[in-house]
Amino acid sequence: MLRIPLKSVVTELITPTAKFALKLGITANAVTIFGAVSSWVASLYFFTTEKFFVGTLVITVLVLSDLFDGVMARLSGDHHSKFGALLDSTLDRVTDAILLISLLLWALSDPLSLQGDLAKLDRIIALLLIALLSGFLISYIKAKAESLDIDCEVGVAERAERLIVLLVGTGFYGLGIEPALEIGLWVLVVINLITVFQRGHHVMKAS
Repeated sequence: MLRIPLKSVVTELITPTAKFALKLGITANAVTIFGAVSSWVASLYFFTTEKFFVGTLVITVLVLSDLFDGVMARLSGDHHSKFGALLDSTLDRVTDAILLISLLLWALSDPLSLQGDLAKLDRIIALLLIALLSGFLISYIKAKAESLDIDCEVGVAERAERLIVLLVGTGFYGLGIEPALEIGLWVLVVINLITVFQRGHHVMKAS
């Protein structure tokens, strides 16, 4: 599994702000909902209107709320809340889907943005659909395994790594590097499928 060494650093940086938000009466669940809905709106607006670079920057900042609400939950002593965990996980799945659906809407509505290359358009649409399905499978296998009392924290890439791969692709595409989006989607699909296989294999051995 890939690991993000900056995660602990970012957590330390946002802790004072998280403490201040708690003093204002803002809850971790409220931050979760705000971050998710804002990400959905940003994805649907920026990506469907081809504002890829700015959209990537905005979405990256909003996705950090996933760390922010976790820090707030820990500081408030509510990090074991079952509803909070369900809410966070559910909205994460919706956010991941809307990111890909936004790109799919863009590809379907404006093929000229891909310089009229219909073969490339078909590949990108296929990659987006595979990434969408495999992303849900990754989450479903883990959830089903845990319902069977099987720990399933395995796989080449967790959600954070998959988001980084996707957003690096959209960001560089927005800077005019044409192959970046397709390359990013190929990488995303490969690590998704590897993770699906790893989790399925892990559950089979643990059963």
